[in-house]
Amino acid sequence: MHATQATASVLWDPSGGQGLRQLGELALALLLSTLIGLERAVQQKSAGLRTHTLVGVGSALFMEVSQHGFATVLGTPGVTLDPSRIAAQVVSGIGFIGGGLIFVRRDAVRGLTTAATIWLTAAIGMACGGGLVLLAIAATAGHFLVVRVYPMITGRFPAVGGAGQADLQISYEVGSGVLARILERCTGAGFRVVALRVDQAPWSGPGERRPAAMGSAQVQVSIEGTGDVPALVTHLAEMSGVLGVWSPAEDADY
Repeated sequence: MHATQATASVLWDPSGGQGLRQLGELALALLLSTLIGLERAVQQKSAGLRTHTLVGVGSALFMEVSQHGFATVLGTPGVTLDPSRIAAQVVSGIGFIGGGLIFVRRDAVRGLTTAATIWLTAAIGMACGGGLVLLAIAATAGHFLVVRVYPMITGRFPAVGGAGQADLQISYEVGSGVLARILERCTGAGFRVVALRVDQAPWSGPGERRPAAMGSAQVQVSIEGTGDVPALVTHLAEMSGVLGVWSPAEDADY
């Protein structure tokens, strides 16, 4: 009984960095990083709920270790402690995760926003672990302002929002003039066709197992512009003569 109490007293050591305050800081990092991860998961990004949550909590724990994990060696002759060293290593180390989310395709850089949220989540976790609660909450609010409100603003100013790229695969009936109408719809929606390839369709539509009907073809269209890609896909799918439309799910951040 006494041994159990002694062990518990060693584990529960508020003055040594293992108390309610530290647990609360980890819990706050868990909450804030979960909120950011949920937003990324809703947007169907490559790094979602679990990745952001683990990054935030892990960064907070690193800060706790940096501040409290070496208390037993303080005062030892020849031993100096610089708590900022672990924090600096977290900042540089998180770049490996962010770098893995960025890729280049057809001269378009994708994944930058998701990589930046990983970096920000790490900073928020470090702020929680360092006891800077107000700054952590403010940074989380800033994240939602940037990723939710900014697109609404920049969408009204194409020069600010920039041009996005997307690839569409469309199966359609040959001989009904559908291809010309497809291209007209793309340009009318605010996009420029940068590449086009037409071949016989091996399938009749996304998710369908039956072979393509005779007289059908598949066109692969690469578009660039400031329009709404999901809305364009919906409009194309509703066109007469179109058998199916598929847009590959990609992390189209810039």
